[in-house]
Amino acid sequence: MLEDQEENIKDDVEYIHVHQDVIDSVQDKMPEEETLYDLAELFKIFGDSTRIRILYVLFESEMCVYDIAQLLSMTQSAISHQLRLLKQARLVKFRREGRTVIYSLSDDHVRTIINQGMAHVEE
Repeated sequence: MLEDQEENIKDDVEYIHVHQDVIDSVQDKMPEEETLYDLAELFKIFGDSTRIRILYVLFESEMCVYDIAQLLSMTQSAISHQLRLLKQARLVKFRREGRTVIYSLSDDHVRTIINQGMAHVEE
């Protein structure tokens, strides 16, 4: 029986045809490994529902930590932790108004990512 399986594998190998021109074309267009790693790290940030909720809140309005915590029924500490990660990923920015720190989306790219994700989910 093992010999039959080995022969079937050999038969399958004979029919494999590599399209080197396609491989070369795609290889030329592939980003550097470091860039792909950074992209994967960015998408990890979107893999947490709390962070998505925060981004969606900031999609609608800039807010301070206290207001976000109240709106999402979470602690200020939990919101601050998530905002720190979002800042590190350059998805949110902040400004000071006196002693209050106001957060907002970094740029329109974040808005586009959220819109595209929502469109995909709602299909």
